[in-house]
Formats: sequence, C-alpha cells, structure tokens
Amino acid sequence: MSDAPGSTPAAQRIEELASHVTEVADGLCRYLDASPSPFHAVDSAARLLTAQGFTEVAETHPTPTAPGSYVVRRGGSLIAWSTAHLDEGAAAHTPYRVVGAHTDSPNLRVKPHPDWARAGWQMLGVEIYGGALTNSWLDRDLGLSGRVAVRDASAPGGVGQRLWRCDDPILRVSQLAIHLDRTVRSEGLQLNDQQHLAPHWGLGAGVDRTFRDWLAEQVQVAPHDLLAFDAMTHDLTPARRIGRDGELLASARLDNLATSYAGVLALLHAVAEPAQQPWVPVIALFDHEEVGSTSERGAQSTFLPAWLERIVLAAGGTREDYWRALAGTVIASGDMAHATHPNYAERHEPQHQIRMNGGPVLKVNNNLRYATDSLGAATFQMACEQAGVPMQTFVTRTDLPCGSTVGPMTSALTGATTVDFGAPVLSMHSTREICGTLDQAGYAAALAAFLAPATT
Repeated sequence: MSDAPGSTPAAQRIEELASHVTEVADGLCRYLDASPSPFHAVDSAARLLTAQGFTEVAETHPTPTAPGSYVVRRGGSLIAWSTAHLDEGAAAHTPYRVVGAHTDSPNLRVKPHPDWARAGWQMLGVEIYGGALTNSWLDRDLGLSGRVAVRDASAPGGVGQRLWRCDDPILRVSQLAIHLDRTVRSEGLQLNDQQHLAPHWGLGAGVDRTFRDWLAEQVQVAPHDLLAFDAMTHDLTPARRIGRDGELLASARLDNLATSYAGVLALLHAVAEPAQQPWVPVIALFDHEEVGSTSERGAQSTFLPAWLERIVLAAGGTREDYWRALAGTVIASGDMAHATHPNYAERHEPQHQIRMNGGPVLKVNNNLRYATDSLGAATFQMACEQAGVPMQTFVTRTDLPCGSTVGPMTSALTGATTVDFGAPVLSMHSTREICGTLDQAGYAAALAAFLAPATT
C-alpha cells in the first residue's frame, strides 16, 4: 500500500498500521476470543481505550467539561470520543466524525425457565437471537456467557450487575443421524426451532439441578440472590488464521466485532495524531442491531444523539450549537459485507464482485437499506485514498432483498450525512465466519483516515 497523493505524516502513520497485517490480525483474534457476548465486547473495547488514556465516565455523572478522551457504556453498547486536540476556546458547534458498528451477533439465548428433561437427557430451552444460520450450531462444543443481575445492597436500587462466562464445553445441539432421516441428502436439513435446537448438557430422567442453581454457583452468589440473567451460547473454537498462506481469519462473531475492533484502533490512532482537526472523533458500538435496534441501547435509541448533545453542552454550547454540529457531521456506519462466494457466484451482482483482501467495501442501496448517498460515498472514498487502501463497492442483486445496518436509523435520528461500508466476509451469520487478514489492517487504516481526515 503506497502513499496517496498529498500524503501527510498522519497518512503515513495510517499506512504503517495497514502494513502491520499480523499485528492487527492477532489483535483482532484476541478481541474476538475475549468477547463472547455484547457485554464482554464492550468491556474489551473499554479496556483497550482506557489502557491508552481514555477516561470512563458514568451516564449518571456530569459530562466532563475539560478537553480529553472519554468512554461511556450502556449495557452492551459503548460510545467513545476525544476533544483532547481542541483548544480551550474551540467552537461548541464543532462537528463530529462518527464510526458506528454493533456488538451483537446471532446466537442461541437461554430462556428464563429453561430446564426440562426428555428421554433421559437434561435439556436447556433456548431462543434464537437474530438471523442465525441455525445448522451451523449443530454438533459444536458450546459455552455460555452474558450478564447477571444480583441482589446487592450497596448498588443503586439494591441490584448489582456482573459479567460472567463459562468456556467449558457444557452444551451441545446434536444432529439426527442420517440413518434416521434419509431425506436430508435429497431435501436438505429441515430444523424446527422449538424442537430441534435445544441443547443438552447432562443425563437424567428429571431436573435435579436447575440452570439458575448452576449459574448462581458460577457467579458465586446464593440462588435466591440471582435475580435475572442475560445468558447466551458461544462457540468454543478460538479465532485463528487459516488458509494455505494464512491470508484468511476464521472466527465466531466477525459480524460485527471486526468493525468494532477496527473502530477502536481507528479512534486510538486519530487521538494519537497531534495535528489540529476541526472534528470530534467518535465511535458508537451498538447492541441489538441483529434484532432491529429498538431498545434503550440500540441504534434507534437516544444513546448516540443524547451524548452528542451532552458533549456540546459540556463545551458551553447551546441546543442551537448542537444542531449546527450535526449539520457538519459525517457518520460512517460499519457492518461486514458479502464477499463473492466461489460456490454461489450467481447470487452476487455481476458488476459488483467483492474480493477478499480487496479492500474496504462501500455499500450502496437506492432503496435506503443502506444510508450511502453520493456525498457520503465521496467522503469514504477520500478516506480510503488518504489511507492508501483500495475501495470496493457492493450492490445486492436487483432480484434479491437487501439487508440493512445501523446507518439508516442513525442518519434519520441525527440528520447527518451517513455512509455505509464494511469488510468482506463469507458465511455471514454462521457460527464460524471468515474474512481476509489484509482487509483488517486496511479496514482500520481507512477508518483512522475517516476520523482524522487530512486537511491539506
């Protein structure tokens, strides 16, 4: 990857990041393995940011007024920003550059009363979260992770929260042997979500030890002090580089933790750049994208708009300044993009083939399933040029429905110019997805250039 015309020291540092393919890929693997749930993904991101000088703030506390770098979380969502590069007298209506992504992935989530037994097996009741490729959850060693609410007299309202994870292979959804269903080869696998996807985790004719009892032991509280839980399954195979030359990376949750990690790296590099930037760099990692984003911490919530306004007000601005800031803001909505599948090439738009390790992907849909318009597209193209990375463009086939992202909803909530983009991936929504290792370095480099664009 060579210097773009008019390269600046910032662009040279961004390009240096892009050349560190192994470093970025290994860092992504560590992030993926540390983040089996959205709550863990946010915790991992916050740790990366605070290790580099970001200060974590609580939503119930006043917004910091001093220039600096800050991070705030709300459950499985996170917003981080930096005003450290701005002078004390900087305009309160300084616009934002925002990278958006999401922390949740399709999986199997434990029901509130999950315990039952059948044919001598101890079973757990689960609900499918998001558009999972359910066949990919069969015959895998599965762990559990999430968040619990516990009785805690020292916490607000007497309710405390704890993250937990169990990486022991305690769950499995076993597939029916072909001898008992000969039609599977001719008619394909037919799964009933209620009947065929319940994992087993022990033997016994009745329920003698409930999930709640087991979970209370995991978090070391008495069963009556375990008030509620958000519990979900995760594949135990670690993230790793694969392929003949190691040019691919396989993992669970690449959609969309690869973008979350690239956004964190981009923000850290934008903050490390000492040059004055007439923008406030922000990353927003949302939960619940896979189920529509309508929640207190999803992209359709007030989480992002409220914090963008709080930043303006903390700088001494008014609501007028807030709307002025939004008018100059650009949002880059990141989600993984479909690489052209070699076994199903006919399912892709012929004039918009997406190559693995071919660079970040601009996502376009004229029916606004993606928020990209010409201004947003041009902004992202210039970021790729500054970073010295190639850019690809994705359009779905006209005769196929198009997925969506957090882009359209954040665009509607803020009125900001928005562009949708991604990195190429295969097996999207499978338990195990693959992406290109080179793409991850280029992805982070392009986002760093977007958050800190060259001003000359």
